[in-house]
Amino acid sequence: MDESQIKEVLEKQVLSVVQAVEDKLDEEIAALDRLDLDDLEALRERRLQQMKKIAEKRSRWMSLGHGEYSEISEKDFFSAVKASERVVCHFYRGNWPCKVIDKHLNILAQQHLETRFLKVHAEKSPFLTERLRIVVLPTLALVKNAKVDDYVVGFDELGGSDEFSTEELEERLAKAKVIFSEGETSTSHKRALAAKRNVRQSESSNLSDSD
Repeated sequence: MDESQIKEVLEKQVLSVVQAVEDKLDEEIAALDRLDLDDLEALRERRLQQMKKIAEKRSRWMSLGHGEYSEISEKDFFSAVKASERVVCHFYRGNWPCKVIDKHLNILAQQHLETRFLKVHAEKSPFLTERLRIVVLPTLALVKNAKVDDYVVGFDELGGSDEFSTEELEERLAKAKVIFSEGETSTSHKRALAAKRNVRQSESSNLSDSD
């Protein structure tokens, strides 16, 4: 098959896709045109009920501490994970790798109201770290329905260095289904900028500003 034939095949495929999209839009427009006032009122009512449920859910999440990245004690861990359906808990100590994780989780906590983001000082929580078999720090325990479902240990799954982006960690948490892919945030317009910023670049910028 020569170059002109390949081009012709590709053009036909593109036209086919475009036509399918146009047909789908035509169907949706026609369906809307067939709706009477009662149908539109019913749609409006359903939408209002959906918005009400979302607002109630967000209000409940906020009351439980969602939307911020906070530290809790060992004794409060179990009550916290029982109260929230999804929890990301960072077991840390005060070293640089753990501070890298802190920077990313601070961002993600604001973007994903559906999940509670916590941190526990591992060395001050010997019972909990032993029970959850926490050995390497930092470790993220990913909790769903009050059970530890998965772990992110160190940086091995994030490129093997501290140069990973917030977006890469977000993708890992979404893969584990401990956060929603799109998030439940009222500050989503900040997401693109925040997720692309590398923690080290942000840190360097802050240092430069202070000089």
